[in-house]
Amino acid sequence: MSKLTEIFQNKKAFIPFLVADDPNAQTTIDNVVTLAENGADIVELGIPFSDPVADGPVIQAADLRAFDAGVNTDVVFEIVENVRQKTDVPIVFLTYLNIVFKYGYEKFCQRCQDLNISGLVIPDLPMEEQGELRPIADQYQIDLIPLISPASGDRIEEIAASASGFIYMVSSLGVTGVRNSFSEQLTKTIERIKQVTQVPVAIGFGIHSPEQAAKLSEISDGIIIGSAVVKMVDETADSTELQSKLANYAQEIKNAITITA
Repeated sequence: MSKLTEIFQNKKAFIPFLVADDPNAQTTIDNVVTLAENGADIVELGIPFSDPVADGPVIQAADLRAFDAGVNTDVVFEIVENVRQKTDVPIVFLTYLNIVFKYGYEKFCQRCQDLNISGLVIPDLPMEEQGELRPIADQYQIDLIPLISPASGDRIEEIAASASGFIYMVSSLGVTGVRNSFSEQLTKTIERIKQVTQVPVAIGFGIHSPEQAAKLSEISDGIIIGSAVVKMVDETADSTELQSKLANYAQEIKNAITITA
């Protein structure tokens, strides 16, 4: 059992998402620590990319702010290095394959292991094309976390059977962004996943309210929230106010999903 899988034992996991270096490194460090101290079980940290095919306008705008701040892969690793002085919260990167490829698969995974990065979510890396990266990720005990959606069709069981860490269940078609409704196929899709694996399933894309989190946690093992958190970062310039908002929000979401655990 991987370190990430263990986190889901006997509880529902709350996984907030942040864009690294949005709007700067220190704010990102503070945000990760605040979320970790107020209910986040795992923090998903996005490495900004110029062509983020899975990201909606809120996260794309955050990527642009990070680029303005001078972000690059080494800066992201430096941010995590500073985070590790304050918290050992499990962290997974959401990134795109070109970033890892350019950095060097082995160098990237070695750095992840050094900083206790537990997994990678790579939206543009389908299961069938993991051959080069997977052995290296396995060597450094980095989980490659697959994405499955209700549209994954006949591939659902095959993807799930090879998963490690946890499975990122995409709530609906399209890119990331706040939503008020989700695919009616979610329950059936998760049931299909559970028939072939004991790896936990966390639902993401569009969740923003405690009520949604509570409802969706009834059919899953965890909840991933991205755009709502990133929007909060964008709209709150004052550092003290931002940390207070993030703390309150994390507590609300964690309390909502704990009720159903």
